[in-house]
Amino acid sequence: MGKVIGIDLGTTNSLVAWMTPQGPQIVPDNEGRALLPSCVAFDEQGKPQVGRLARQGAVAGPERTFFSFKRFMGRGLTEFAGELGYMPYPIEGDERTVRFPAGSKEYSPVQLSAMVLATLKRRAERYLGEFILNEAVITVPAYFNDAQRQATKDAGEMAGLDVLRILNEPTAAALAYGLDQRKTGTIAVYDLGGGTFDVSVLRLEGGVFQVLATAGDNQLGGDNIDDLLTAALLSETPELIQDRNWLNQVRNLAEAAKKDLSTQETVRVILDLPTGPLDRTIRREDFETLITPLVERTLKPCTQALQDAGLTPGDIDEVVLVGGSTRIPLVKRRVAELFGRTPHDELNPDEVVALGAAVQADVLAGGTRDVLLLDVTPLSLGIETLGGVMARLIDRNSTIPCQARETFTTAVDGQTGIEVHVLQGERELAQDNRSLERFTLKGFPPMPAGLPKVEVTFLIDANGILNVTAHELRSGVETTVEVRPSYGVVDAQVEQMLEDAFIHGEEDLQQRQRIEAQVEADRRLPKAEELLVEMQSQVPEADLIPFSTALTELQTSYAGGNYKAINAALEALEAAAQPLVELRMNQSVQQALQNTKLDEVLAKVEQARREGL
Repeated sequence: MGKVIGIDLGTTNSLVAWMTPQGPQIVPDNEGRALLPSCVAFDEQGKPQVGRLARQGAVAGPERTFFSFKRFMGRGLTEFAGELGYMPYPIEGDERTVRFPAGSKEYSPVQLSAMVLATLKRRAERYLGEFILNEAVITVPAYFNDAQRQATKDAGEMAGLDVLRILNEPTAAALAYGLDQRKTGTIAVYDLGGGTFDVSVLRLEGGVFQVLATAGDNQLGGDNIDDLLTAALLSETPELIQDRNWLNQVRNLAEAAKKDLSTQETVRVILDLPTGPLDRTIRREDFETLITPLVERTLKPCTQALQDAGLTPGDIDEVVLVGGSTRIPLVKRRVAELFGRTPHDELNPDEVVALGAAVQADVLAGGTRDVLLLDVTPLSLGIETLGGVMARLIDRNSTIPCQARETFTTAVDGQTGIEVHVLQGERELAQDNRSLERFTLKGFPPMPAGLPKVEVTFLIDANGILNVTAHELRSGVETTVEVRPSYGVVDAQVEQMLEDAFIHGEEDLQQRQRIEAQVEADRRLPKAEELLVEMQSQVPEADLIPFSTALTELQTSYAGGNYKAINAALEALEAAAQPLVELRMNQSVQQALQNTKLDEVLAKVEQARREGL
């Protein structure tokens, strides 16, 4: 019988857990250690070593020792401008990819993550003995986008795992604390890990665990604290930042000092540098002053998540701390002050996510614990329509899994294909949102503009991965893609995207309304001009004056760009055109009835209807 395991693939450390009759339990290595450093080093022959020995530099030099690669999952190098100065290993890539050169080979973040996952899989197999392990639940930060979730799933499959669920880390933490056993309650999970920060607001009611809102910053974590402390230690010798060997040693000291300052008031850092001895005593007070801006950055997403959920801090019943960086006393104090209550920190914050993953794994394996998890999508999803506006199909904070569909049509006569541009974000114009995918639905027969009916369906599965289907209803032509976003096109930081949407909301809406009005005018103006020419020989000139006047008014309003004036002119034009359109349709019917079969009559009537305004 196979056993489903739960894995926390962390930025700094990773863990694997399973469900025992007594509850979830971390699977230790042969020496009893729970944590596996998320680090891979390659020796001179290119053989990889994963974990503690790799992190300690016992295998290779800093240029072949890679860590914190989770931050690069599903992203492009251009998204990290200005953030790579304290990484002691070489990094290459472009707007779509990140690569880590080691000797004659290059490795992607997915490949390195797969090595960590495979090591955890082997650990679990040794520990559990007779169980054959090939199914797993893997956790990710709540703010991982589709690309990052897909990259995590790919890494699991590369490690030989059947990934049953990609689970949000905050949700896993709530499961680990057994908060799903409450009858009702509202829970905030504050997760400050090595490379990412996120906060989620969850509601439990009637056995259903629903994420009401989530917010965060996927470029903020313990690594940033290490970088600040490293910079402070090297403030008098900044030239050593360019020396990977010394930079790595100082960064390791900074990380150790950070941990010690969680339990000690002062820490002494000593290291013989080429420029002279480094001997520095760091007080917790000075350390807290240094990192206060980073800690304050975490509080803004907390407020945003509460607002999105329609709640205040007083509505929160429980607060849970997750991630090693929550051991920092300043973090605990600020979280307690914000929510007005002491947060849960009874469980080891490094282990809590893996324990929760094991609970969810047991649920999927048919365990006795009865809980239904309903996560949300953090950003709106839609497609670009004529004029460059975004048509939303799924709104942000929609419960997943979910599905939405909408029907679109063509804008040009004779089109045999249509490009579908999938977008993510909160702005009204396509250019201001994140481009996820472009694909073309092609092969349907040429038809007049407006006649094809293209149904676009968005389906987000339980892992938060998006599938898009475009289906032309008349011909049956269909295309489906699993969206793999174009990495690095736009900054994926959701916090910034939401802030931009708020700042530019009124301006964006006005632009959208103007574009939509002008697109509609573009569609109607040529037909109106044709109708005017056609009717000049069929009706008295005086009868054309209202229509001609309305047409001129629309042309003038269009040039002025005021969407309210354009819409008013469109309504006036439609009213003035009605008698002329009815006259033309009557003439078409009379002509069609002369020596014509019924189906041909209906076709001509349909054509006359389409040619109306």
